Amino acid sequence: MTENTPAPPEHPRELTMRFLAEPGDVNYGGKVHGGIVMKWIDQAGYAVAVGWCGRYAVTVAVGGIRFVAPIGISDLVSINAKLVYTGSTSMHIAVDVSARDPRGGTDRLCTHCVIVFVAVDQQGGRPVPVPQLTQESDEDRRLAEYALKVMDLSKDIEHTIARYRDAETDARNSEAAQ
Repeated sequence: MTENTPAPPEHPRELTMRFLAEPGDVNYGGKVHGGIVMKWIDQAGYAVAVGWCGRYAVTVAVGGIRFVAPIGISDLVSINAKLVYTGSTSMHIAVDVSARDPRGGTDRLCTHCVIVFVAVDQQGGRPVPVPQLTQESDEDRRLAEYALKVMDLSKDIEHTIARYRDAETDARNSEAAQ
């Protein structure tokens, strides 16, 4: 597929996974580990990415992850993953994790983020083009803009950390030289 090839209608751009939080998912405080939630996010994002592009894809970034509310043992967890933007080889997916007591109650947002996958060939792991997402509504355009802003913020954080690491290394090297 070329960069400008629109996705056929059979390429799903959204899915929801539902399951119960299990005893093995929780930490010593009785709440689901953040790492487990991140695993679920990666699994849902992967399912959307490979469903969209029809080939293997790898996670390259997670941006703007926020843990808003805890998930308790036996909560009914819903993970909604929606493709919101495509680059030439990348797919940006907005993910919301919500939970509720299955005996009643309302869904509460627990975690949100944007995760980016890149489609790769299986032989050399080189990026390959993905079908392009057409932004058809104002909501689609808003979500695409949001995904790009989140990833830009993540890049800014990476640059800031790198500057401080470089300054620390320079200071250590200067001390060692004296």
